[in-house]
Amino acid sequence: MAVTRRILGTDPGSRVTGYGIIDVTGQEVRYVDSGCIRLADEAMPLRLMMIHQGISELIRMYRPQEFAIEAIFVHKNPNSALKLGQARGVAICAAVLAQLPVAEYAAKSIKQAVVGKGGAEKAQVQHMVKMLLNRSGVIQSDAADALAVALTHAHHLQTQKRQQQAGLLAAWET
Repeated sequence: MAVTRRILGTDPGSRVTGYGIIDVTGQEVRYVDSGCIRLADEAMPLRLMMIHQGISELIRMYRPQEFAIEAIFVHKNPNSALKLGQARGVAICAAVLAQLPVAEYAAKSIKQAVVGKGGAEKAQVQHMVKMLLNRSGVIQSDAADALAVALTHAHHLQTQKRQQQAGLLAAWET
């Protein structure tokens, strides 16, 4: 019998943090929930606290077994990069405090896994997330990005399992 793994994917930002929750059973992926934690126009330390509290509450409510987040990228604006790094840090901290394994994926890898092109546009990612999760209607951009992170992690877990079943993972690790 296949085990269901619940994944919480996140797309942290200093103004809006997207989240997406999916269940993975074997090859089947099922949408659970998604949305955005909208941060008040407060000082950065208060916004960081809100991200931590929001992610912690999602973990309490949905009890995921896995946490996935987009890896930081080099940003043109150093101040924006620092804020993004802080937002990621408190989101990761919430996951680690809940004893969840944390997986990080580069934006290019996420686009490759979801769309098939590492240079895909944001609209293409949103469209494919809707298709892969059989969703109609609008999915907010930040929530779609978070679902894309979760889908990438699901794909990674499925690939890892197939490699283990084929006896390949153990051979590669030695």
